[in-house]
Amino acid sequence: MFLGIRKDEVKHLLRKLSRNSCQGFAKVELKSMFSELTFNIIMRMVAGKRYYGEDLKDEEEARKFRRLVKEIAAFGGVSNPAEFVPVLRWIDHGGIEKKVKGVSKRTDAFLQGLIDKQRSKDEEENTMIDHMLSLQKSQPEYYSDQIIKGFILVLLLAGTDTSAVTLEWAMANLLNHPDELQKARVEMDHQIGQEKLMDEPDVSKLHYLQSVISETLRLYPAAPLLVPHMASDDCTIEGYDIPRDTMLLVNAWAIHRDPKLWDDATSFKPERFENGESDAHKLMHFGLGRRACPGAGLAQRTVSLTLGSLIQCFEWERVTKEEVDMTEGIGVTMPKVVPLEAMCKARPIMHKVLSESLHDV
Repeated sequence: MFLGIRKDEVKHLLRKLSRNSCQGFAKVELKSMFSELTFNIIMRMVAGKRYYGEDLKDEEEARKFRRLVKEIAAFGGVSNPAEFVPVLRWIDHGGIEKKVKGVSKRTDAFLQGLIDKQRSKDEEENTMIDHMLSLQKSQPEYYSDQIIKGFILVLLLAGTDTSAVTLEWAMANLLNHPDELQKARVEMDHQIGQEKLMDEPDVSKLHYLQSVISETLRLYPAAPLLVPHMASDDCTIEGYDIPRDTMLLVNAWAIHRDPKLWDDATSFKPERFENGESDAHKLMHFGLGRRACPGAGLAQRTVSLTLGSLIQCFEWERVTKEEVDMTEGIGVTMPKVVPLEAMCKARPIMHKVLSESLHDV
């Protein structure tokens, strides 16, 4: 579902990258491009609108959205002592709660505006809001506006930055490992060629590309502590008493780098995933079991299509001879401290992409 949107947004990205790289290598900043890609994909699915780049339906609405995204991101990794020392809530230490409530109020108003606009249209569109408003007619007690707004917010918070940082880490790894990048390109040329742009069904033939993504998610899980869980009852684990309602965090980052579980645990070696499922079962970047990430499929499709298209359509090099800085930042998701820059040069297939109509959704 929504495959056409993903393909269209990837083409937007490819065209943007090609503007200065058709005649030779050009320096590009990838962090912001990946972020804009993922936000546009989610918001076109949700409301049928782009909020970054070109072809914006409503400039003012787009500005409001981008401003909200910046405000929400600013509080994403903020440490609030009041969460651990409740008495501090009486004085609102640092004014954090007041600021968060303000952002929450503005976000709620923006999302309500999206719902009201879709509701007021004469014809139903193929957006998530429209589908949920249709369900609201038959199940109003469940598909309330509040539930719909919560659903949209979850998609925005969990389905954008996670995919964007994974793409950034994957490209950074490939730039620091040119042999692996070349191997991925050879596979792409052999399986897909330069006559047509890769499509999502092609991913099943690109085993090494899948291994590159798995190895990236092993070393740099987008949510290194996954999401908080809670003990449903008193239990004892490895001699530790865990009371009911205790918040539990799973350190996926540490487990993915445990030398007891992985050979050469800190090295980037996509080959470890080439022989079937021998190591794949130890990955937990999307969580495990009934509480695993429900958006895993969308994330895998977005990352696979985007990364594969970048490898197929461009040659890539580091900006300097020095390796890309792989320092990890702090946050709910794990960003690169230094935003990724690279040198790219369009390959022959970009001439075909540029000649096609962009709007083939």
